[in-house]
Amino acid sequence: MKERYYLVREDILPDAVLKTLQVKQLLASGDVKTVNEAVAQVGLSRSAFYKYKDGIHLLNQIERESIVTISFDLEHRSGILSKVLGMIAGSGGNVLTINQSIPLQGKANVVISVETSRLTEELDGMLEMLQGTPGVKKAEIVGQG
Repeated sequence: MKERYYLVREDILPDAVLKTLQVKQLLASGDVKTVNEAVAQVGLSRSAFYKYKDGIHLLNQIERESIVTISFDLEHRSGILSKVLGMIAGSGGNVLTINQSIPLQGKANVVISVETSRLTEELDGMLEMLQGTPGVKKAEIVGQG
C-alpha cells in the first residue's frame, strides 16, 4: 500500500502524537541522552513513542530529507571532479553515489547522487555555484526524491 500524507493543524492532533514529536526533538538536540529520559520528561509512555515515532515529522524536516541526482558534463582535466565533490561537501551535501562515463571529445558525463538534508544553503544556490565552476560545462538536477 502506498503511503499517504496529510497536512494537519497541530491543535487537532492527539497528545501522544505531539509528545512523540517533543521526544524526538529532545533526542535530536542532545538535551537528553536516552528515550527513557525523554519520555519521562514529556510524560509519554515508551510504547506510545515507538508506536508513533516513524509517523510524525516536522514539515520542514520532511522537505529537507531528500536525495537529488545531479548530472554534470565536466571538462576532461585533472582536479575538476575533485573540485565539484569538495564544493558539494562544503555546502553540507553528502555524496552517496558517483557514476562517470569515459571521457569523449574532452568531456565526461558524471552523475552524482547527493543526500541534501544537511545543506547549509538552498539546493538552487548550490547548483548555481556548481554551474559557475571552471571546468563544469553543465550541471542539472535529473532526479529528486
